[in-house]
Amino acid sequence: MTLPLTEQLVQWRRELHEHPELSNHEFATTERLSRWLTEAGIRLLPLGLKTGVVAEMGHGEALIALRADIDALPIEEIIDRPWRSRQPGVMHACGHDVHSAVMLGVALQLKQQESTLPGRVRILFQPAEETFDGAQQLIAAGALEGVKAIFGLHNAPDLPLGTLRSRPGAFYANVDRFVIRVAGKGAHAARPQEGIDSIVVASHIVTALQTLPSRVFSSLETVVLSVTRFTAGNTWNVLPQTVELEGTVRTHNSAIREQIPHRIRALIQGIAGGFGATAELAWTAGPPALINTPPWVEVALDVARESGYLAEQAETPQMGGEDFAFYLQQVPGAFVSIGSASEYGLHHAAFDPDEALIGPAVAYFTRLVPRALQRVVAQ
Repeated sequence: MTLPLTEQLVQWRRELHEHPELSNHEFATTERLSRWLTEAGIRLLPLGLKTGVVAEMGHGEALIALRADIDALPIEEIIDRPWRSRQPGVMHACGHDVHSAVMLGVALQLKQQESTLPGRVRILFQPAEETFDGAQQLIAAGALEGVKAIFGLHNAPDLPLGTLRSRPGAFYANVDRFVIRVAGKGAHAARPQEGIDSIVVASHIVTALQTLPSRVFSSLETVVLSVTRFTAGNTWNVLPQTVELEGTVRTHNSAIREQIPHRIRALIQGIAGGFGATAELAWTAGPPALINTPPWVEVALDVARESGYLAEQAETPQMGGEDFAFYLQQVPGAFVSIGSASEYGLHHAAFDPDEALIGPAVAYFTRLVPRALQRVVAQ
C-alpha cells in the first residue's frame, strides 16, 4: 500500500535518523536517497561524488537549485524515541535528516509537475556540511553549472512551527576555528615551583580571550569567541607539560575577521611569555558569512506568506555558520530558517525537531520553484 506523502516522508526521516553518518562518510545515506529518488523515476546526475546525490527535474534552459544537507554529528543521543540513533556516538543533532526529508518530498512533488515546469530544478543532497567542505565538493564537481539561483533551508528550534525567517545581506556568520597549544614545564604536583604550570597559563588565556569581543572590538560589532575544548594531563599528581585549547570565532565584519587571528596570537604569546611558557596558534578559516541576495529574499518571503507561513525578515544576523555561503558566492539566492520548535537547540543531545514542519516546508518549496523559474526566464 502506498503511504500518503507526508507519512512517507516522516518514515524516511526516521529511517535516516536511526542510521546517522558523519561528514564524508554518508555512504548508506547516499544509497538510501539514491534508491528512493530512482524508484520515483527521478534522474540523478553522474557527478562522481564520493557521497551525496544530485537530482534534477524538468526541461529547458532556465535552471535553479535547492539544497539539503545529509550529515550527522559525533554526539550520543539521549532522547528516548523508537527512532533514536542506532549508531553509538553519532546523531542527527542538527536536523539534516529533516532537511533531507523535505527535499525528498519536493523532488516527488516536482516530478509530478515536470511537464509544466518552466525550466529545470536541481536538488543537491550535500554531504559534509558540519565540516564545511561539502558545498565546495559539489561546486568542484559541477553541481552549480548553469544554475541561475539557489535556495536552502535550516530548521530553527527557537522558532515555533509555521514561522519562516530570512534577511537580505548577511544572515549567517563567518566561521573560523582555532587551536592553541601551550607548552610549560612538567613537574610533580607537590612541587609546582619546579615547573611552569601550563594549566594555569592556559586558564589565564581562556579568560583573556573573552576581552577581545568586549574590549578590543566595538560592542556594536557581532563577535563571538568560544573556547570549546581544554585538554591537559592524564593523571592526578603531575603538572602536564602541555595544554591544548580549541574553539571558534564568529563574525560578520570581514575586516574584523582578518584582524582576530593576529590579536589572538599577540595575546596568547604575551600571557605565556609572562609565565615563561610558550603558546602557538593554529587558525583554520571556515565558511564566509552567508550573504543572501535581496531580490531573491523578497521572493522567498512572498511565497512563504502565500504558503501560509508567518514569514518575516529577521532583524539581526545569526551567529551560526553555514557552508551554503559558498554557493551564494557563485550564484544569487536565498537561505531561510523554518521553525522546528525543539525544546533543546541545535547540536544538543536531546535535540528533537517537530516533524510537523515537513509537510508545510515541502509545499513551500514546491511553490517556490516555479515562481523562481518564471523569474529566471523573464530576466
